[in-house]
Amino acid sequence: MRLKGRKIVGGKARGELIVSQKPLSFLGGVNPETGVVTDAESDIKGKSIAGKILAFPRGKGSTVGSYVIYALRKNGKAPKAMVVGEAETIVATGAIIAGIPMVDGIDVSKLKSGAVAEVNGDSGEVEILNSGE
Repeated sequence: MRLKGRKIVGGKARGELIVSQKPLSFLGGVNPETGVVTDAESDIKGKSIAGKILAFPRGKGSTVGSYVIYALRKNGKAPKAMVVGEAETIVATGAIIAGIPMVDGIDVSKLKSGAVAEVNGDSGEVEILNSGE
């Protein structure tokens, strides 16, 4: 399956998807030292986003969330790429300063954790290479 979205940050990545069907807060919702989701309202609480393709509908919370995304990168715990339904300023800025490939305009309800995906931030495309959970 190939999904077409919009380029936010260029670059390419391939890896396992971790998919949240709920908005994600990075400030207080993701530990920048471990990459583990700590947001009590998250459906992926307790799971690590480090080295995975992170998909979620949109961000929520403080503008400091951009810095948390950057801190994830500096600590080697960032996702390989991000796929977002609607990239608002906080998440887009974080991906830009951290150099994380990012595509938005993707219906994340069609994605499943555990699937292998290839993100092409340059063309704004996400290709699902195999099915997940």
